[in-house]
Amino acid sequence: MSGSKGVRNRRIAGSRIFPPMNSSASPRLPEKQTVLHSWTAQDRWDAPTVVGGAGAHFITADGRQILDLSSQSECCNLGHQHPAVVNAIKLQADRLCYIANAWGAEPRARLAELLLEKSGFRGGRVFFTLGGADANEHAVKFARQAQGRARGLVIARDRSYHGASYATMAYSGDTRTREGADPAAHRVIHALPPYAYRSPFGPGTDEECGLRAAAHVEALIAREGAHEVAAVLMEPDAGTNGIVPPESYWPALRKVTRRSGTLLIADEVMSGFGRCGDWFAWQRYGEAGRPDLMTLAKGLTGAHLPLGAVVLSAEVAKRLEQEMLYTGLTYCGHPLSCAAGVAAIEAYAAEDLIARSRRLGALMFDELTDMHGRHAVIGDVRGGHGLFAVLEFVADRGTRAPLAEWPSTPPALSALVRDGLDAGVSFATRGNLLLLAPPLVIAEQDLFDALSLLDCLLRQHFPSATP
Repeated sequence: MSGSKGVRNRRIAGSRIFPPMNSSASPRLPEKQTVLHSWTAQDRWDAPTVVGGAGAHFITADGRQILDLSSQSECCNLGHQHPAVVNAIKLQADRLCYIANAWGAEPRARLAELLLEKSGFRGGRVFFTLGGADANEHAVKFARQAQGRARGLVIARDRSYHGASYATMAYSGDTRTREGADPAAHRVIHALPPYAYRSPFGPGTDEECGLRAAAHVEALIAREGAHEVAAVLMEPDAGTNGIVPPESYWPALRKVTRRSGTLLIADEVMSGFGRCGDWFAWQRYGEAGRPDLMTLAKGLTGAHLPLGAVVLSAEVAKRLEQEMLYTGLTYCGHPLSCAAGVAAIEAYAAEDLIARSRRLGALMFDELTDMHGRHAVIGDVRGGHGLFAVLEFVADRGTRAPLAEWPSTPPALSALVRDGLDAGVSFATRGNLLLLAPPLVIAEQDLFDALSLLDCLLRQHFPSATP
């Protein structure tokens, strides 16, 4: 890889690869004037229009083919326009686009069956939502109902992300939404994070940080009283917060919740479907790591259509079996989305993408570890179980002083991303972090070329931080 020249800014010959939109669908005003875009000030939004995609690349209106190193919002696990998923959507659209959840639908039933099979939640149930945020809201709702604690406390984690609705802002320990969130009103308590690189528990090994973080949750349960706490909601692995818990954390947390009779909800919205080298991240710990509920979205359809899900264990489902479920969504278990989900799961299995993510993720992590040795601006490298890794940038590796106060992004890092895009690669950042989460279908050479480009960009934008 060291001899690679990086990914070139490919251009698609001609402008008729994609047929022009009909006049009624063509916008007459620039998108910047009509759409509210998320996570940005509107006067700063200035992004190219994307008109197509194939595999790990997406294609802009001016013909550029961009390698997607973040799977968009860490959700295009199958890449762009996976043929089997697109075909399944077309076939389902010809047959039945929509039927309310009060009626049965074949793709919905089949997808639930597949999710229970892949997760090993035999005898459990699946509730379908529109995405990750409402999956997390419903998981909490189900946990409270199953525990008989309508206003039972939920313990979540500082420096986490579970969504941007009012309830999920309260669950999340996210600086971006803290001002508008009201954890107390939503009966949420935040635990200190298992952030080994900047451990809130003081000096110690990564393993000790994980154990202390789990013990801290146990102390919170004891302080409030186990009879008051309905659930613990945590991300087992990948998240845009950039924290990858030490290996000691999840097994210890599972023991804590079992001892107290507290239901454990695994937010697998980002970490599921091969992102961390297993179907679901908790499976790395075997049966001992099995949560009581888990939430899914993103990779569930490979982002081809919106869909989320809550998977309930047989025990939790049994508690709800004879109770009225006072909840509903108009598009709950939408047949088109569920058909996409079925095709996505079949594609992950048929193409052996879970194992591929584990193999390529290890190679990617090795390359990033080598970069850590060459560039002092990289304070820490995390991840590597699958095609997910985090680089944390620092001003001083000895003191671990950040380049900018969280969650601000350092200008040099923004410039690196801009130059990467000019070279044909889309990198994602958050604060002092660079997040790598390419599609599981990415060509091995494309991955290595992109990492070589990153190496060059680091030398260019942080020359004084090179040992």
